[in-house]
Amino acid sequence: MTFSVNYVERDGGGAYLRLAGELDLSTAPELTAAIDRLTAAGETRVLLDLTDLTFCDSTGLAVFVRGDNQVAADGGWLRITGANGRVERVLRVTGLADVLRYEPESVDPVSRTAS
Repeated sequence: MTFSVNYVERDGGGAYLRLAGELDLSTAPELTAAIDRLTAAGETRVLLDLTDLTFCDSTGLAVFVRGDNQVAADGGWLRITGANGRVERVLRVTGLADVLRYEPESVDPVSRTAS
């Protein structure tokens, strides 16, 4: 399966990226580049929708952490939503679900306190 990163316009500001496919060593640079473009454009709130992400390895997890660190340096945050199956399990087992404040019931993390 291929990997894609799609930018979706959001009401209320912040960047929304919808990921699909497999996020691994070969596809992680695509997500890194997308996050880099957003932060270079001044975005400090990034939401990653993982609903259609079917696989994520440690390289993908590292991209999530790197992105969160980038936006946090400017007072922002990176949040994830929509993870399911194996992807959700990896996030929970590694503790990143807590670090990135993942709540499966929440459709939009922007509505929660981001600090």
